[in-house]
Amino acid sequence: MVTNSEEDLPRIYLSPPHMSGREQSMVEEAITGNWVAPAGPHLGLFEQELSAYLGCGEAVALSSGTAGIHLALIMLGVKAGDEVLVSSFTFAGTVNPVVYQQAVPVFVDSEPHTWNMDPVLLEEAIKSRMARGKKPKAIVLVHLYGMPARMEELLAIAQHYDIPVIEDAAEALGSRYKDVPCGTFGCMRVLSFNGNKIITTSGGGALLADAPHYTQLARKLSTQAREDTPHYEHTMIGYNYRMSNVLAGIGRAQLSVLEERVKQCRANNRFYRQLLENYSVISFQDEPPGHYSNYWLTTILVNHQGTDKQPRERLRKALERSNVESRPLWKPMHMQPVFRDAPAIVNGTSQMLFETGLCLPSGTNLSEKDKDRIAKVIKDFMA
Repeated sequence: MVTNSEEDLPRIYLSPPHMSGREQSMVEEAITGNWVAPAGPHLGLFEQELSAYLGCGEAVALSSGTAGIHLALIMLGVKAGDEVLVSSFTFAGTVNPVVYQQAVPVFVDSEPHTWNMDPVLLEEAIKSRMARGKKPKAIVLVHLYGMPARMEELLAIAQHYDIPVIEDAAEALGSRYKDVPCGTFGCMRVLSFNGNKIITTSGGGALLADAPHYTQLARKLSTQAREDTPHYEHTMIGYNYRMSNVLAGIGRAQLSVLEERVKQCRANNRFYRQLLENYSVISFQDEPPGHYSNYWLTTILVNHQGTDKQPRERLRKALERSNVESRPLWKPMHMQPVFRDAPAIVNGTSQMLFETGLCLPSGTNLSEKDKDRIAKVIKDFMA
C-alpha cells in the first residue's frame, strides 16, 4: 500500500507573497501602454499613494530597501572612515550600505521587550565614540518583525547629540508608534517590498522624506545622476536604483490591501498566542503600550529546559519534517564573521534572541488547514 509521507505534504512557507487580484490588470495596463521602462504612470502614482498612506512628504520608489539606505547615507555625507551607529539585531541589508561607503558600522544591542535598539546602549555608544574623537555621522534604527522601536527615547537621544536618524521600516509598513505610522520618523525613512514582506512588488523598496531636497536628490542619484541636459552629462556618481513602472503597478495593487494584510498578520499572531499560552517555555515579542505591530512575522522564544540546550532547533527540525518552513531569528551583526572587527556595544540580548528565537509561518494566506497542521506539530513536540 502506498501512503503519503510527510515530505509529500504541500509546503507551508514562512511568508509567501499574497496577491490581491488586481496585480495582473495593473501589469497588463503597463504592457499595453508600453510603459515597461523604469518611468511610467504607475511609478508616480505608487509614490503618491505611498506618501498619502503614510502622511509624509514624498516617496521615491527604488529597486530595494538596501538601495534606499545607501542613498540616505550618501545624502547625509557619510564617507570613508566615518562611523554609523546601527542596530545589531537586523538583516545584513541594513548594514551593508555603510560598508559600501567605506564607513564603519558600530553595532548597538537590543532591549528585551521590543527587541529593537536599546536607548541606554545608544547613548553609551555615542558617548564612547565621541570620547575617541569620532562623532557618529548617522544612526540607522530598525523595527524588528514589525514591532516599533522605542522611538521617543531614541529620537530624543539622537536630537540631543545632533545626529541624523535613518529609519529602517523595511519590516514595519502598517505598524504605528503612539498612533504615528512607522516610516515617518527620522530625516529619511526606508521601506522594503521584497517578496516576503507584508506587501510586495516582487523586489523593491522606497525612500521617504519630508524635505524635498532629499527626495529630489534621491531621484537623481537612483537614475545614474544624469544632469538635466539634452545629452548625457554627469557631475556625480549615480546608481541604477529606480523601481520599474511594471513593479510599481504591482505595488499599487498590493498597497490597496495593506490594512487587510495587517489584520491577517495580527490574527496569525493571536492564533499562535492562544495555541501556546499554556506552555511556560514559550514567550513572545512584547507589544508595549503605544506600540502597534503589523506582526509581519510571528516570532517566539523557546527557552532552555534542564539539559536540553537546543529546544528551538529541535522544534524547527520537527516543523521541517512536516514540510513547514520556520527560521531562527536574525543572527546579530556583531556575531557575523564579516563584521567580527567592527565596534559593538552589546548586553547579550540579541545573542540570546538568536539562540532561542524562531520565526513561525506568518503568511497572510495561511489557511485553517495550514494552522491545524502547524498546531499538531507544535503540540506533538511539546508533549
